Amino acid sequence: MTSVEHHDPYSWLEEIDASAALDWVRARNAGTESTLAATPQFAHTEARVLSVLDSDAKIPMVQKIGEFYYNLWRDARHERGLWRRTTLTEYRTEEPQWETVLDLDALNAAEGEDWVWHGASVLRPGYRRALIDLSHGGSDADVTREFDLVTLSFVDPDDGGFFRPEGKGSLGWIDDDTVYLSSDLGENAVTTSGYPRIAKRWRRGTPLDSAEIVFEGDLTDVSVGAFRSHTPGYIRDFVYRGTTFYTSDMYVDVDGTLTKIDVPASAEIGFSREWLVVELRDDWELDGAVYRSGSLLSAPFDAFVAGDRRVEVVFEPTATTSLAGATWTRNYLVLTVLDDVTSRVHVMTRTDATWQRSEFVGAPEFGTVQIAAVDSDESDDVWLVTTDYLTPTTLALVTVGDRTTPPEKLKSQPEFFDTTGLRIDQHFATSDDGTRVPYFVVRPEDLVFDGTTPTLLYGYGGFEVSLTPGYSGSLGRGWLEQGGVYVVANIRGGGEYGPLWHQAALRENRHRAFEDFAAVARDLAARGVASASHLGIQGGSNGGLLTGNMLVQYPELFGAVVIQVPLLDMKRYSHLLAGASWIAEYGDPDDPADWAFLQTFSPYHLFDPAREYPPVLFTTSTRDDRVHPGHARKMAARMIDAGKDVTYFENIEGGHGGAATNLQSAHMSALAYRFLAERLA
Repeated sequence: MTSVEHHDPYSWLEEIDASAALDWVRARNAGTESTLAATPQFAHTEARVLSVLDSDAKIPMVQKIGEFYYNLWRDARHERGLWRRTTLTEYRTEEPQWETVLDLDALNAAEGEDWVWHGASVLRPGYRRALIDLSHGGSDADVTREFDLVTLSFVDPDDGGFFRPEGKGSLGWIDDDTVYLSSDLGENAVTTSGYPRIAKRWRRGTPLDSAEIVFEGDLTDVSVGAFRSHTPGYIRDFVYRGTTFYTSDMYVDVDGTLTKIDVPASAEIGFSREWLVVELRDDWELDGAVYRSGSLLSAPFDAFVAGDRRVEVVFEPTATTSLAGATWTRNYLVLTVLDDVTSRVHVMTRTDATWQRSEFVGAPEFGTVQIAAVDSDESDDVWLVTTDYLTPTTLALVTVGDRTTPPEKLKSQPEFFDTTGLRIDQHFATSDDGTRVPYFVVRPEDLVFDGTTPTLLYGYGGFEVSLTPGYSGSLGRGWLEQGGVYVVANIRGGGEYGPLWHQAALRENRHRAFEDFAAVARDLAARGVASASHLGIQGGSNGGLLTGNMLVQYPELFGAVVIQVPLLDMKRYSHLLAGASWIAEYGDPDDPADWAFLQTFSPYHLFDPAREYPPVLFTTSTRDDRVHPGHARKMAARMIDAGKDVTYFENIEGGHGGAATNLQSAHMSALAYRFLAERLA
């Protein structure tokens, strides 16, 4: 290990471009992407997946902005997308009439660019101007350009239009002629994680470098930003300082003075009109009471900022429940709760100085529910999105508090694949330390439990991210309809059971996530679902670190491994792109005490050329400026030089998502499905 740690023969692969990386791999290994993609079976799978992604029957999810409902739409004719709008009356029809606001494909053709949509913020209350974020090829770094929603054209910077040069950062509206600015604006302007360190106030018509500083963080912080809440009657200005990935300070401007909101640094803050809500990651002892990790507390905002520390419990977790989301409407607070990874929805009403809970009308008994306010300043209407692995996603409109009117079903995805004879099971595996680990299995009802069915096991296990049941036409057409079984493991490191489930696999305890995943694999074999030679695994980003460790630590459990946009070199990760921001998750490799445990889950260093490994597919993106493509390049190089079965693909575009268009997404998905099908059959 010492020779690799101090002399890395593949370090040059952190610097080359995608074409050179592909040429290098293809020159050394026959199991490359080009060989796999040349088969008729691959073309068939890619076409099936693309037919889902390009389908006109997808739900056009919308956001209410003023009187219009906006949507970003991609299909075969609009690869980069249309930002468009309609009215609610039109949206209720089967074929709404849309007005195009911005055609990104036309914009790219006119400007000779490769813009990818990153979002827009619209100035309230007039809704005449937008700040649009556009990225080259899907990278995290982007530009912001001001756009006129009346003339449907960009505002020329020479005529006073706001323009933020490319970098990781943002512009946010203060008023018609002022914005908050945070971006890479020169020396010491970004943190060691690559995100903005300074928040500024920038006035229209003045030079960018004259913007006044509002707040400066430290170089070792993760990020800094400022924003305004535009709720009528409750306009407030805030500064955010992220000290680590899981700790932050929030300040509110009180009569021109920044006042820190005095809650634990690990807590998350939310606010709506007169209310402050605090979601706890750790226990909080306050005035003799202890509020549990995972709880949601409330307090009157102004009183709390002024020093009144009286809080109330809105939600407290149990052994099987965790808070998945909280949404304000005009008169209610709607909570989405996971109970053994199934969604439950509660409506909280302020009555007689206490919070009263009632059930939400229209939520299904099983699956995933997402709630979003239509316009929290004006109404109690919410979007209700429901789904599971076999039920196409449905969008409904619900008025919270109206218990007599059923949800108004607005849109539903078609059945992109035949679910006849398929079922969903939930099981619990037992990990090495006795912890019960839930997982879902999507399988044929008449499955023969002899372990020979090609099975795909997916996992993530990090950053408090929960994996909940969701419908995927691409997965259905590309894998399930072809006879495969699909499994999702809800391992520690995720958020399925709240902060404690996540914290159980942090830093020196990372091994627990891997032990959980291995326990699920063994349980599948014990149940006869899939033996090792027929069990494949897939994961991306932190999930790529997961599958990378499965590859090198548990190779005997799997027949094929898919590793996407991964972290793999844990000695160098904190020096590559945004890696320093994840030290709170993994540890600091420059600290000898931390490296002592980090090296136990660094796949790049754990690889043994003399050991047998299952076939592996690596995918990454040249434009990934979050997790460096060098991770995948270097690991592929080590394995190829050792004569292992490696397939490698690096997309030129896509950023950390791996793909910038539907066609690119279909290609990436087809690579994984065909690779697994061929290796596991």
